[in-house]
Amino acid sequence: MTPQDVESLFTRQDGSYGFARWGRPISPVVFGVEDATLETVKGALEAVVTLVGHQMAETDPELGSNLMMFFFREWDELLEVPDLERLIPDLKALVGRLKAADATQYRAFRFENDGGIQAAFVFLRMNDAMSQIPAEALALGEAVQTIVAWGPKAFAETSPLAVVPESGATVLRPEIAAVIAAAYDRMMPAAAEDASHALRLFARLRLD
Repeated sequence: MTPQDVESLFTRQDGSYGFARWGRPISPVVFGVEDATLETVKGALEAVVTLVGHQMAETDPELGSNLMMFFFREWDELLEVPDLERLIPDLKALVGRLKAADATQYRAFRFENDGGIQAAFVFLRMNDAMSQIPAEALALGEAVQTIVAWGPKAFAETSPLAVVPESGATVLRPEIAAVIAAAYDRMMPAAAEDASHALRLFARLRLD
């Protein structure tokens, strides 16, 4: 992994650089799954949070829950969720765009005054293809993609996950784990918009 590789993970559509991580403990709530899947999702979050030395909490004193994950069959179901439009502006228009694109997932973030992540919203449309993905892999992938605010092309061509040939287990790719761990270094800022931040991340990568 090169400094350019790290920079590309946080490059926005317009070519600018944008990074953000959580400052407050993560308090998740999951809608639309059975209890067994709920435990799998929370277990994946805990694994990634532990990896970076961050914290989870039962509730957020300001927001109650600051990471909301929704599993559903059709995008129109979101329009029936009470008060969701207060959290996601222009929800109806967004649902229309996602339906037109035949999208299966969408993530939205809210940010603190210092630019760090304040809250995240994850929407997963469980069509036939998505339903074939093992729950452990799906949960781990979402945990990785919400632990920091990645650029839109970060995992467009390569998944952040890999399968161990010997066991068939799904794991986080080592270089992505290293980037996340570096991002939560105590000396690193909660947010950055200068590409020099990628050089600082690269200098902290532990890929051995």
